[in-house]
Amino acid sequence: MLRFVSTLPLPEHLPFLLLENYVIASYTSIIMLFIVAEQEFKVLVRNVPPDPDESVSEHVEHFFCVNHPDHYLTHQIVYNANKLAKLVSKKKSLQNWLVYYQNKYERKPTKRPITKTGFWGLWGHTVDAIDYYTDEIEKGGEEEAAERERVISDPNAIVPAAFVSFKSRWGAAVCAQTQQSSNPTIWLTEWASEPRDVYWNNLAIPYVELTVRRLLMAVGLFFLTFFFMIPIAFVQSLANIEGIEKVLPFLKSLIETKVVKSFIQGLLPGIALKIFLILLPTILMTMSKIEGFTSLSSLERRSAEKYHLFVLVNVFLGSIITGTALQQLHRFLNESPAEIPKTVGVSIPMKATFFITYIMVDGWAGIAAEIVRLVPLVMFHLKNTFLVKTDQDREQAMDPGSFDFATSEPRIQLYFLLGLVYSVITPILLPFIVVFFAFSYMVFRHQVYC
Repeated sequence: MLRFVSTLPLPEHLPFLLLENYVIASYTSIIMLFIVAEQEFKVLVRNVPPDPDESVSEHVEHFFCVNHPDHYLTHQIVYNANKLAKLVSKKKSLQNWLVYYQNKYERKPTKRPITKTGFWGLWGHTVDAIDYYTDEIEKGGEEEAAERERVISDPNAIVPAAFVSFKSRWGAAVCAQTQQSSNPTIWLTEWASEPRDVYWNNLAIPYVELTVRRLLMAVGLFFLTFFFMIPIAFVQSLANIEGIEKVLPFLKSLIETKVVKSFIQGLLPGIALKIFLILLPTILMTMSKIEGFTSLSSLERRSAEKYHLFVLVNVFLGSIITGTALQQLHRFLNESPAEIPKTVGVSIPMKATFFITYIMVDGWAGIAAEIVRLVPLVMFHLKNTFLVKTDQDREQAMDPGSFDFATSEPRIQLYFLLGLVYSVITPILLPFIVVFFAFSYMVFRHQVYC
């Protein structure tokens, strides 16, 4: 059946199949595997061991027919199609340019649009733009079809992974939650995600390499959390007027002015801490991808776990310890270890002002930016000014994105923790927490519904 359906053209309305490094070759098989949910249930199997007498597809079918004879239905192997993905992306870009020049010609039919054959049309031979891109699209279509046939027929393009479908939920659950072989490094099974949620790049990572990656990322997260205390300590030192005057005595007259002093002690630490945390979600998401998770949702959950641990250690504990306890370093050195928790406990109420400022800067301002989607709005205007050529470009530029679970959920947990801690010792912080959760409820409910 795979040979039969491989001759069918891949429709252009399923771009997610080709956006990543690994693609499923057969559109018809995908429909069979992922749409008929009432008759079958899916499991992802990875690290399929090589067999000298059978292909990967035959090996998978034989294994599940023997070990799950009453519940196995069908399977679809995964192909490595890096070059095919690039060809599809290139063809899509050429079609976009063709639409742009056709629209330009329709607006001014007396003059045929021209372009140059070099990079971005900046140099090279001058040619008719519509004819040039029409020919290039035809060549790209032929190359795409040839590459697709090569990928399907090339044994080296097969990834040792497959999506296996079962006749019942019971059969799929047994397969997904049990060890399939005496060797725990092969025939790894887990529940399969839907096609839009699969992170194709990580499907072919061997078990040993997967373990090493996760160990290295755990060590990397520890050092990232530890060394990030340095900028946190610097940020907290900004709230200490006396420390700034000692380091920069020539600014004493400026710092002592009422407006500057209020800004330094009130808003500057929270703003500086927020700036330091801007790149953190991207770093944590990259680390999660290196760990080898196979779905975008699991990547977001893992990134949220890292982000929550990070803000707990650095933003909460780090701000308390580096902000006040280091100012009382002589007490740590001269007192017994039993007195250190007492010293830290005394320092917690002293940071209430900082956390009030942080809630306003990060919480209130973040919720306001969420309701207006400030960053996507700015990016849309930039793209609309410099990059948009066609209606398709404008639709893509107008996409506001989805809810950022990896950062929003840990932030809510942090504010809930602040409310629990300061509700007893410094209740003045509670109104700021209540206002944040009230606005968060309204904003996120609106975002989910819309």
